Amino acid sequence: MPILIAVTLLWAFSFSLIGVYLAGQVDAWFSVLMRVSLATLVFLPFLKLRQIEASVAFKLMICGALQLGIMYGFYYQSFLYLSVPEVLLFTVMTPLYVTLINDMLDCRLNIGFAISSLIAICGAVAIRYQGVDDGFIKGLIIVQCANVCFAAGQVGYKRVIEKNYPDIAQRTVFGWFFLGALAVVIPCYIFMGNPDKLPTTNLQWGILIYLGLIASGLGYFAWNKGATMVNIGTLAVANNLLIPAGIIVNVVFWNRDADILRLAIGGGIILLALWVNDKFNQKWAKANLNK
Repeated sequence: MPILIAVTLLWAFSFSLIGVYLAGQVDAWFSVLMRVSLATLVFLPFLKLRQIEASVAFKLMICGALQLGIMYGFYYQSFLYLSVPEVLLFTVMTPLYVTLINDMLDCRLNIGFAISSLIAICGAVAIRYQGVDDGFIKGLIIVQCANVCFAAGQVGYKRVIEKNYPDIAQRTVFGWFFLGALAVVIPCYIFMGNPDKLPTTNLQWGILIYLGLIASGLGYFAWNKGATMVNIGTLAVANNLLIPAGIIVNVVFWNRDADILRLAIGGGIILLALWVNDKFNQKWAKANLNK
């Protein structure tokens, strides 16, 4: 858990850096390409090609493609429709997806997910009750797509490592994770990127380098390594530590005019959704324990 907390503090600034300095100014797919490419360079020197089976390496690549490549594509687009605090709050659904995906892989039915999702949607509407338009709805859906990808990637990585190589030095195989993301990002930039919207300032280049080497490179390695050291419930909860940290950073440094009351009300409703989901999970666990 300490590793997950440390990464949370590291990532707390990423939302605002993207929302304030990159979104709408620098092509989203170029930003993603820069982040993933730099992160890949960090771990390529540690990669031992013959250390794991090809099938396991392919599974790690799929995890990276989901958690970074596809997720980033949705994530960067969401800032075009939503404010930074809204993007942060709508990532609160990620723990629901973590538990849902894990339950689906174990062939279990999560009844609480449907109820929790409806409550969370009410919380999202409460944040923008006077401004729910097509753009807002589109942004909300895009964030959920990003959440599903992020959840699927970390659950998949945790299961692959624990099943196949629980004692392996993960830095020696994590390069496969980034190579999987790179396999998605390169063609996406080629076909959907806009070469006319490259970074124009040293600040933008500096932010991209920081996000690539530190936030993505070291951050994702530490996060996924931490995920293999905790149970799925703790991992789900850890996903939401980023929300208050990110909002505090954004409000204090960049968005002092944010409607704190409305964010608090909507966020409270969304947190209620997590509580409901957790109660259903506890009930299911007790029922199976008594069998």
